Amino acid sequence: MPKYERQAYGLKIQQNSHPDIKRIRKATGVPNIHGNKVWKSSLLVMDYLKEYPPQITRNKKKLKVLEIGCGWGLSGIYCAKVFDAKVTGLDADETVFPYMEHHAIINDVDVATWKCRYEKVRKADLEAFDLVIGADICFWDEMVDPLYNLVRRASKVPGLRVVLADPGRPTFTAMAEKCSAKLGAYLEPWSVPHPENASGWIMDLDPNWVED
Repeated sequence: MPKYERQAYGLKIQQNSHPDIKRIRKATGVPNIHGNKVWKSSLLVMDYLKEYPPQITRNKKKLKVLEIGCGWGLSGIYCAKVFDAKVTGLDADETVFPYMEHHAIINDVDVATWKCRYEKVRKADLEAFDLVIGADICFWDEMVDPLYNLVRRASKVPGLRVVLADPGRPTFTAMAEKCSAKLGAYLEPWSVPHPENASGWIMDLDPNWVED
């Protein structure tokens, strides 16, 4: 394996010290809203979707995935790689997109990007997607209500699934518990063993889920 690069879930992931990442950082600058690396909750999303993969698309064609607060976009790239999904990465900070696009290239997939704050995403926008994912995107108090409202809008789109992951910040817990109480979302601890050593919580709002 090349130096400064690792593999997880079939993806090549380059570290901050990789020459390619240094080149991007020099050319485009350091992302402003914590998009400066691959956060471990992205691995939780990958592992969870490996266990509970998307089953149904409303359009019966290619799966369409929106990764909100995408950062370097590895969760979305995983969906493109494993599920042959059409992926859009959304982030308020456009300086993350070169990192996402670079990782898409080295993993032989295509992605689209969308500069937008997730509180600006309308129900009409969400109707274009089958799955919304996000990792480490509820780290400030002021993010709790906007993210809950996004999930609430998503819940009104027939067949749209939402999967979010976090290491367990109180802000995420508050948001996810509200989604559980009011929208019927499923919340559970999730961990990925060595060598990834990631742990936290998954929130899954799946309209196709049926209790045994």
